[in-house]
Amino acid sequence: MKWRGRRGSRNIEDRRRMRAGKSGGVGIVGVLIILAIGYFFGVDVTPLLQGGGGGQQVTQTTELTEADRAAGQFVSVTLADTEEIWTDIFREQLGRQYDPATLVLFKGVTQSPCGGASGATGPFYCPADKKAYLDTAFFTTMEQKMGAGGDFAAAYVVAHEVAHHVQNELGLLQSMRQTREDANRQSVRIELMADCFSGVWARMAQSRFGSIERGDIQEAMNAAKQIGDDMIQRSSGRIPNPHTYTHGTSEQRMTWFARGLETGDINACDTRELAYAQL
Repeated sequence: MKWRGRRGSRNIEDRRRMRAGKSGGVGIVGVLIILAIGYFFGVDVTPLLQGGGGGQQVTQTTELTEADRAAGQFVSVTLADTEEIWTDIFREQLGRQYDPATLVLFKGVTQSPCGGASGATGPFYCPADKKAYLDTAFFTTMEQKMGAGGDFAAAYVVAHEVAHHVQNELGLLQSMRQTREDANRQSVRIELMADCFSGVWARMAQSRFGSIERGDIQEAMNAAKQIGDDMIQRSSGRIPNPHTYTHGTSEQRMTWFARGLETGDINACDTRELAYAQL
């Protein structure tokens, strides 16, 4: 992906220099152990990082490494690309104005109106403040633990979280969560639509910026494959259980990303009316 030297976004909230914690609580080794538990067993360990242990809230200042700065610049450029693309799509396909999301960069742990954010929970979008939250260490986890490396794989992650903001702007998040379908199936529909929106973005990015290089689409497709629910459960030593899926299978995630990429049409991404077996 051609991103170096290109325009970045102004909608980045960088919290990486400031790290909140409690004095008298767990130390850095304890934090690393807790994060490892969360990653390998697939559980949200945020409460363990936030609560208990007493002590006073303290804020520590940390310096950014060269890798941190490069990751921040990459995310900023990718976010700027999404802003231009979605502004055009909203105007041309929907006849309305796009209000961009803010992307929060953090290291380790931070807070959001939707709850605590940590490297263990992975990137997420919070509709309450219209912000996406990302610890760029997740890119390293994708590469080293999930076999999903590459800059366009990382761009796909950013585009996917922005896609949730697009859903929120269109009123889709709220309406899809108000159906009678169980929460897990609602979540799968929402996530697959976001994958499709990410494919639409990728198609438009190539047309507008010429930023996609040979192998980039394969990186994104591989990332979609590696973070499918069935793949994640299998990788953690569990038997895949469709009733627990919240994001869709590897095949579904790749299929819906490809649909957006091939059509460039957000109307082709509507997962609301399809029978669940068709997703």
